[in-house]
Amino acid sequence: MSASGLSQAEAFARIRLLRSPNIGPVSYAQLLARFGNAIAALEALPELGGKGKRSYRAAPVDRIEREVESVRAAGAKYLFHDQPDYPALLGEIAGAPPIVTYRGDAGLAAKPCVAMVGARNASAAAVKLARELAGELAAAGWVVASGLARGIDGAAHEGALASSEGSTIGVIASGIDIAYPPQHEALQERIATEGLLIAEQPPGTEPRGSHFPSRNRIIAGLAAGTLVVEAAPKSGSLITARLAGEAGREVMAIPGSPLDARSQGCNHLIREGAVLVQNADDIIELVSGFDGTPRSTFREPVSEFDHAPEDFADAEPADVANLLTSAPVAIDELIRQSGESPASVQLALLELEISGRLVRHAGGKVSLG
Repeated sequence: MSASGLSQAEAFARIRLLRSPNIGPVSYAQLLARFGNAIAALEALPELGGKGKRSYRAAPVDRIEREVESVRAAGAKYLFHDQPDYPALLGEIAGAPPIVTYRGDAGLAAKPCVAMVGARNASAAAVKLARELAGELAAAGWVVASGLARGIDGAAHEGALASSEGSTIGVIASGIDIAYPPQHEALQERIATEGLLIAEQPPGTEPRGSHFPSRNRIIAGLAAGTLVVEAAPKSGSLITARLAGEAGREVMAIPGSPLDARSQGCNHLIREGAVLVQNADDIIELVSGFDGTPRSTFREPVSEFDHAPEDFADAEPADVANLLTSAPVAIDELIRQSGESPASVQLALLELEISGRLVRHAGGKVSLG
């Protein structure tokens, strides 16, 4: 279970910390920054969370022991954010998962990667195109990441596996031991044995609606660029594209007929700044030269402040609770209005979150819970 240079006790404490109430990727990272390790952070949690309505209790030890055993039983392993095999590009995104479980070849995540997503009820032509594009990308040395959903996702995985053994990463919204959707059970197992299967949720977790945007951010985070093959407006695929844009990655889309609702999402992306691509050569040309500055202009990230300040460990919490309401507000705005340092504001938000009084939203926004 332990990582290189990470003791068994600290590895266990990290899992327990992340599974504790009101702890998410952002608060987890800030706790490690403030206290130096998970063991010390767990000791501090009751005091930090004691400002809420109830006394704070970290995740029970026996529950984490059962989880660790379930991961082993599933033939999976833990991957921590500071392990050598943790995907470098994924680690760069806001709120990157501090711990994931995986089956298969973790080294695949270090190779050049393109994410491919699209409609579940995709047209036959789009499914065929996705399969062919994924196969050509895999043959050219690219790993194809997707979410194992029906339609475009499944076709992307199948195309990559057919062309080059193991050249695909499947990211699931359930626990590592749960096959979803059920009709992709065989495909999921094949990815786990020939490619790489990644899950952020604990084993035994059935997928819920809230898990899919979290899964989508991992798919986008793994790749230099995200390609949307076919998608309706307001679909999960467009969420993945938006997350890729916010992470400063390339956003690409296949154009389609305006008469087909399944093409409207892609056409919208292109209108908003995604790069129009039509074949594998277009995709490879775009992502091969990716240096962190995307050609696509679809929702690039904008942030004035550093949200992981180096002096976080020495900060004192700012008084920002009176600036918060039930309406989400950008953390940058809180820093600006309070006149306090980013570290002090982040620490205040951390204490509010652990005590159950703060909710974090997409785009670096927070509100009172």
